[in-house]
Amino acid sequence: MLIEEHVALAPFTTLGIGGPAKWFLTVTSEDDVAEAVRFARGCDLPLFVLGGGSNLLIADDGFPGVVLHMAIRRMEQEAMPEGHPLLRVGAGESWDGLVQFAVERDLAGMECLAGIPGTVGGTPVQNVGAYGQEVAETIAVVRCFDTQTQAFVELSNAECGFAYRTSIFNTTERGRYIVVRVDFRLRPDGAPKLAYADLRKHFGLLVAGVSDVTTPQALPSLAEVAEAVRTIRRGKGMVFDPADPNSRSAGSFFRNPIVSHEALLHASEVAGVGVDTVPHWPAGDGMVKLPAAWLLERAGFVRGFALGNAGISTRHTLALVNRGGATAADVIALRERIIADVRAQFEIELEQEPVSVG
Repeated sequence: MLIEEHVALAPFTTLGIGGPAKWFLTVTSEDDVAEAVRFARGCDLPLFVLGGGSNLLIADDGFPGVVLHMAIRRMEQEAMPEGHPLLRVGAGESWDGLVQFAVERDLAGMECLAGIPGTVGGTPVQNVGAYGQEVAETIAVVRCFDTQTQAFVELSNAECGFAYRTSIFNTTERGRYIVVRVDFRLRPDGAPKLAYADLRKHFGLLVAGVSDVTTPQALPSLAEVAEAVRTIRRGKGMVFDPADPNSRSAGSFFRNPIVSHEALLHASEVAGVGVDTVPHWPAGDGMVKLPAAWLLERAGFVRGFALGNAGISTRHTLALVNRGGATAADVIALRERIIADVRAQFEIELEQEPVSVG
């Protein structure tokens, strides 16, 4: 295991922001993970697990503890009796690399999640989702190191407590488990999921529903869907590219809020539009999900808005970007301004999606 001291964290993040870690440990095996936890405890220091750095806002002062850089690599396909192959994947593998591995083998279930930066180990933590799919739909088992019991455990899908952008890993058991492997159960020769309007438009399909497609021959392949998702994401600056300033972000910065029907009515009144024209989706228990981007735009935070060195992407309303030389303080100032203005106008509280460190 490689142990380094005072390593700058900004280069390990897509935002390009963050001070140094007191200790930086690169782990490539499960034994390394256990040793890293012992090292942190022996130094009486906090521990943070760093994967692809695509969903992080790291403090300008850095992290005064031990950063465990997850680099466990493994990608194996295992046949299962019920005919649904299991992919066993190390937490340090590239997520988009895994998606490509699956679609090239005609394994359905994650084709709409193509182009998302980061590593596999981070996906169950926030139940990563996009374009109508979530990783919770295909995760069978998450293998973790339990820092309380100092033992490796395997958690079933149900035990992970998946919900919209959440799991036990970022709620009730935050900080307890270190993900080292994720097992995915996929559908061989399955049809692609084409529930998202932008994706259906890309292929010239009707938007109303999948039932508009009458024959399997009309469906694009899994690989074609994955590449279409990457194209759509790239057009929004949501595929990391060092040459594209719009991609110096942490992805969507705010979760889509889940609110009451009364809050939806109030939002439509404030915006001066009919409730039917406000985009929203059922969220269970009489609640609805509103697009955070819709709220930002109507509060005056449009694409290209800037506040010092931090700003909003010119391609995607929800992406807060490092315009060049931005600090964590710059991003926080922009975040607080957006949250305050949306709260004042709509009485809706936005929640940050990226993890704050330090």
